[in-house]
Amino acid sequence: MQRNIEVIAAEWIAAFDQAIANRNRAQLSQLFASDSHWRNICGISWAFATTSGSDAVLDALLARSAEASAHNFKLAVELHPPRNNVVAGEEVVEAVFKFRTDIGTGIGIVRFKRGSEQEGGLPIAWSLMTAIDQLDSDIKQPEHSPEDLNHERSTTTENWFDRRQLEQTYADREPDVLIVGGGHAGITSAVELKQLGIDTLIVDGMKRVGDNWRLRYHSLKLHNVTAVNHLPYMPFPKTFPRYIPKDKVANWLESYVDLMDLNFWTETRFEGATYDDVTGKWTATLRQSDGSTRELRAAHIIMATSVSGMPYMPEIPTLDAYKGTVQHSSEFAGGEAWTDKRVLVFGTGTSGHDIVQELYANGADVTMVQRSPTLIVNVEPSAQLYDGTYLDDSKRTEDLDLFNTSVPMALIKQNHKLITTKVRELDKPILDGLEKAGFELEFGDDGTGWPLKYRTRGGGYYFNAGCSELIADKKVGLIQYRDIERFTPEGAQMRDGTTKPADLIVLATGYKGPSYVVRELFSSDVADRVGKVWDVDPETQELNNMWVQTGQPGLWFTGGSFSQCRIYSKYLARQILGVERGVLAKQSEGSEASAVVKKADAA
Repeated sequence: MQRNIEVIAAEWIAAFDQAIANRNRAQLSQLFASDSHWRNICGISWAFATTSGSDAVLDALLARSAEASAHNFKLAVELHPPRNNVVAGEEVVEAVFKFRTDIGTGIGIVRFKRGSEQEGGLPIAWSLMTAIDQLDSDIKQPEHSPEDLNHERSTTTENWFDRRQLEQTYADREPDVLIVGGGHAGITSAVELKQLGIDTLIVDGMKRVGDNWRLRYHSLKLHNVTAVNHLPYMPFPKTFPRYIPKDKVANWLESYVDLMDLNFWTETRFEGATYDDVTGKWTATLRQSDGSTRELRAAHIIMATSVSGMPYMPEIPTLDAYKGTVQHSSEFAGGEAWTDKRVLVFGTGTSGHDIVQELYANGADVTMVQRSPTLIVNVEPSAQLYDGTYLDDSKRTEDLDLFNTSVPMALIKQNHKLITTKVRELDKPILDGLEKAGFELEFGDDGTGWPLKYRTRGGGYYFNAGCSELIADKKVGLIQYRDIERFTPEGAQMRDGTTKPADLIVLATGYKGPSYVVRELFSSDVADRVGKVWDVDPETQELNNMWVQTGQPGLWFTGGSFSQCRIYSKYLARQILGVERGVLAKQSEGSEASAVVKKADAA
């Protein structure tokens, strides 16, 4: 008779705990498959890295567990009972466990293939994830002042609102952390830091919180479902639409900042900062709405200016000959002003398609210009299949995040290849129609679909919400960039001798990445110390310099989707707390993850 999966998981975790305690490599080797993976998110030591292959996994586990005094691994049924699942086409059992280190508690998930039990009864782990949960006593308890308990009516006593107003001025103190950028990335980091009692200030140049969404083109809404996009501690109501419109997103962010008591300066532009190695502080220059400057000194700066921060305006030969209006997609306010006008839209990613659809809906004569093959996936149901973890509305978001985070990059790739094969069948009618219209398609690196394109490029795909039908039905025009001979004052001169006149050219050509922003706002030396930001590092199998210590002390990065920021802001905040408490040393050469990986490999 098949044994209960809870018993199987508990026995494996007990054996793992014993092998780690004994530093017994032979004993540990019996617990892992040859193709196993271990993802550590600052759980056993401060490394944020994935290790693959049993030999490398065993070496890294033994080295890092000794360094961190990892012990007392126990099945955590109270958090979530072991469950059956299918990952990368394999039937698996997944179990949650907790453990201790010398600085706090960790949480993890072990994953076994079904039927992998050895003769002795123990299964063989396919993947393991360990993550920091809490530093000892890291949760800040509310501080009750006498005023909180005072219910007397008085015009002279400061109330809560008075204290909040004063707190946000920073007239009497400096913040511990300065966050540059007030979108969802900056906000989620700030709320996690606040839970740990770390004084944090967000600055952004917009007039209102949420304007980074509010001021974008009229028809914009999120392209993945609401269940994926919750913010920490305050999920969206169940009454929210499946795809949230931009203004609703904007208003929610504004309300969230208010309700979570986050310190936020609007109309404040970050003009740069310098770091003092002696004091370990940044001196940041902020330009305020009245033109005055304010200098703040903070131990940490988090750049939350988006994966795609500054508009990228490519060098397009002869475009300067064109005398009409040229706008980057970030400047495009809507289609109403271009009714009955002729428009060329360069770019076939999400922004390009959305703008084409917006212009068509407003009666413009619009043509899309394709510069390279593009991945197209129907927004329903195909694009959502990659986030299948979150389609189970019976589970808490925290649990779904944990299971989602536990899947290492190698298994993500396997899983996404299977999903992409299914998606291509589901979307075959529109894909065939697009190719017939001359649209050039691709399906991601090795057929892995859109999510890994986002992690490497930050774009290069479109969730079809109706624009692909306009292209396939030739309701909007399509030309390939290579067919343009040159630009004239009136528009584009084609290689076949025809002309394509335009009143407006929109460049939906993407954005410059975080590395460029660092060089502009700090210095070339700082940018060189940090290195590449975003894209997957083949050594750690994680995103470069995201949510971890960088080569520049006190400089951190966050960004990505709502779900990425919700998940990883917790780990970013705990690393900053570790630095402040002195249990995580500041790095001056390379990230902690890289240093520990090399140490483990050497062992």
